[in-house]
Order: sequence, then structure tokens, then C-alpha cells
Amino acid sequence: MDNREQWGSRAGFILAAVGSAIGLGNIWRFPYMAYENGGGAFFIPYIFALLTAGIPFMIMEFGLGHKYKGSAPKVLAAVNAKYEWLGWVQIMIAGIIAVYYAAVIGWTINYLGFAFDGAWGTDTKGFFFGEYLGLTSSPTELGGIRWPIFGACALTWGLTWLACNSGIRGGIERACKVLIPLLFALVLVFIGRVITLPGATVGLDFLFTPDFSKLADFSVWAAAYGQIFFSLSIGFGIMIAYSSYLPKNADICNNAAMTVFINCGFSMLAGIMIFSVLGSMAHSTGQAVSDVAGAGVGLAFITIPAAINTMPAPLFFGTIFFLCLTMAGVSSHISIVEAVTSSLIDKFGASRQKVVTVLCIIGFALTAVFTTGAGLLILDIVDHFINNICLLFAALVEIVLISWVIGLDGVRNDVNTYSDFSVGKLWAFSLRIITVLVLGYSFFSSLYTKITEPYGGYGMSDLVMFGWSILPLAIVVAIFLQKKQSHKQFQHYS
Repeated sequence: MDNREQWGSRAGFILAAVGSAIGLGNIWRFPYMAYENGGGAFFIPYIFALLTAGIPFMIMEFGLGHKYKGSAPKVLAAVNAKYEWLGWVQIMIAGIIAVYYAAVIGWTINYLGFAFDGAWGTDTKGFFFGEYLGLTSSPTELGGIRWPIFGACALTWGLTWLACNSGIRGGIERACKVLIPLLFALVLVFIGRVITLPGATVGLDFLFTPDFSKLADFSVWAAAYGQIFFSLSIGFGIMIAYSSYLPKNADICNNAAMTVFINCGFSMLAGIMIFSVLGSMAHSTGQAVSDVAGAGVGLAFITIPAAINTMPAPLFFGTIFFLCLTMAGVSSHISIVEAVTSSLIDKFGASRQKVVTVLCIIGFALTAVFTTGAGLLILDIVDHFINNICLLFAALVEIVLISWVIGLDGVRNDVNTYSDFSVGKLWAFSLRIITVLVLGYSFFSSLYTKITEPYGGYGMSDLVMFGWSILPLAIVVAIFLQKKQSHKQFQHYS
């Protein structure tokens, strides 16, 4: 076995894994999804999904990385050389996410600056789409580069380079030991202040009041599983890479459970934070909470700034909110880039410094496309197809391959050797049956929807160029990389 760098401490690894899992989606996707799918009742399928898919899948990926000591392509090649391509598909997906995710982090950095003087004004929608993004009418009408966004994206890639270039222990672990505790502290401070505002409890009632009739709708259960997979960074190589740096006697099961529970706990804190703000805004403007609730980019850059305008001490609220978004985004971006870095180092044997530097330069150059006037439109298409087609495909193929074709016994034996609690038939059943069925349903239903209902009103040529082409291109590149001779044969490491 090669001499692989290791995490400095168990706490450092868990904070890094949590930092990867906690991203912008926890803050702007989970609260609205809970509200849309039964409020308080949504937590029943959510916790069920956490126990039957989130933790089992995380244990499996931690186990694979720990057992074979490598990135996703190396692990799959170690199992069987003909499966290496799937690891590269996952890494291609991660690389694409890193490119456009950096642009969104750039927006949060700019808005952190805007919070100091309320530069978004009273028309937050007009400011975001017009003055700030300079949004064009088509994904192929690029317009000019928006230089504030360009500069913020350069800072994002610079921070990622600094963390990844410094290595696992000296860079990534050290960064996450600062970012993640500070992120939790800022969210708690924000919540502690915002729940005292008039109308905040109305927003919380709106979020948590259960609608148990929703539990009879299978799509609600599928949504819960989808949120678990989207928010845990599983299925596209990150957790395999991170766990490959664990020492031999690491407690895989406990580490996986803690990572999942901390991530999901943060999602619930984010729900309290967001709906307290929305409740306060509804109270101030005389609207219903349902009229101001939303998700995604609109929530973060239009609704929340408008809500901050209605609050006392907008500088305080704006600064903390966008600082939280920035830290959540940067910690996730570091993990995504590390997954790609680890794979290229394993395959070609180049130095970490060289790989990280080249990767960040290329990544920043590609991110520049998302700093143009068409950036949001391109990002919308790419992100939609990545999340609803590519990630589901990669996770589905991985779980079918590992649980049905290869078998779980090898991973289970390795995991149980060092963990405080063991996994057995229930763990295997959750992966082989429940997870496969839910992921299969989600992937094929999403594929059918995309075919029958073209997404977002975009032209078919735009959807093909920025959406449908991603997965086929990733597979072609993955097969090419599998055929490339590595500096050391992957399958020799086990």
C-alpha cells in the first residue's frame, strides 16, 4: 500500500466531511422543500430516509475509501479494472459542479459587501437580475463580463487553491476546523436574534405545522430521499476521497453517522433561520408567509435581501447571513476540488501542488463564462441537469454495482473490524432494496419528465448544449481516462 497522507485527528476529518456536506442547498433548498412537502410531517420521511439511505450509503462510501485507500476511480478499479470509468464519471460531475458553484460563491461574496450599505436597494429583484447580473435574454447571448463577479470568483478559487495546495492536514483540515464551528456559531447567533422579531413565530408555525395527508403521497417520500442524497455529497466521489485519508483503525460507522446527523441538524437550523426571516418579512409587509416563501437563488439574493431591508439593524443581519452562505459554499467547494485532485494524483502520480494549481487555473477560466450576462441562464440549465440526471445516474449505477454486482461483504467486514457498532443484514437490505428502488424511481421519473417537458422554457438547442450533453460527454471522457495507463496500476491497491 502506498504511503498516503492522513487526517490529523478524528474531529478534523468529521469537520471536513461535514463541511463538504453542508452547502448552499442546506440553507436555500431544505427549508422550502420541507414547507412544500407537509411541513412538520416532512420530517417523518426525512428521518426515515436518513436512517435507511443516508447513513447506510455514507458508511458504504467511507468503507470503500478506507479499505482501498484511494479516490473514486482508484477504488472502483481496485474492485475491478473495468469499473474505473464510473469513478471518472463521478469526478467529471464533481469538476463541473466546482466550476459553476464557484460563481454562486462569488455572488455571496459580493452580497456580503453589499450588506454593509444595502447596495441592493428596495427593488432587490431588479438589482439582482439587472444592475448586478446584467442578465441577457438567452444562454448563448453572453454579454460582457461582470467584473465584480469575476473578481469574487477569483477570490473563491484562490481560497480553494490555498486549502487544497496545503494538503489534507495542513490545508483542508485546518480550514474546516475554522469554517465549520464558526458557521454554526454565526447561524445560532442569527437565529437567537431573528426569532425575537415580530412575526418570526408565524413563519416557524408555517414551516413546522404538520400536514399528515402529505405522507400518503409517494413523491413526498421521494423528495425526502432526494434531499438526503443532494445534501450529503454522496455519489460523486467526495466522501470516498476524504475517507481514503483515514487511519487504518478509524471508526467508520460512527464517523458516518455523526457526519449525517450533524449535516441534517444544520439543515433544520437553516429552516428555523430562513422561516423566522420570512415570518418577520411577512409581518412587516402585511403579506402571507406563503407569498414570500421560496427557494434557491431567488430566496438568497432577492427575498432575503428584501427581508433584511424590513429588519432593525440590517447591517447585522445582512453581514451574518451572507457570511454564512460564503463559508458554507467555500467549505463545499474545497471538498469538490479535492475529490478531483485526489483522483488525478492517484492516476498520474503528479505532485499535489502541480495538480491543484493547474486544476484551479482551468476551473477559474471556465468559471469566467458564468460571470457574463448569460451566466445565470447557463448555470440554471447545467445545475438542473447535473442534479436531476447526472448525480442520480452516478449514484444509482454505483449502488447497483457495489451492492448487487460486486457485493457488500468485503466492505462490511472492513467496516465492522474497526467500528464501535456493526452493520449487518438491515444495512445491506437498505442499500440493495430501499436505496436502489428510490434512486431508480427518481432517476427514471426525472428522465421521463425532462424528455416530455423541456426544462424552463429554454430552446432545445440550449438544453442540448448545456444540459443533455453533460452525461454523454462525461462517459466518453471517463472511458478515455480508464484506458490511459496510470503511473501505478490501481487494482494492485487493496
